[in-house]
Amino acid sequence: MVRSEFESTTMNLIRSYRNWRVYRETVTELGRLSNRQLNDLGIVRDEIKMIARKAI
Repeated sequence: MVRSEFESTTMNLIRSYRNWRVYRETVTELGRLSNRQLNDLGIVRDEIKMIARKAI
């Protein structure tokens, strides 16, 4: 069965929203950590957004 254009667009929107949520949650959670905690994980604060992008 071939998906309609509407179904494909809807699935893309849902996927994009889910990816955005994962990105925001990752940024928020890592942003709450202290610099020492981040350092223990081998992360510097400037890397948080890059790491969040990789999470999706």
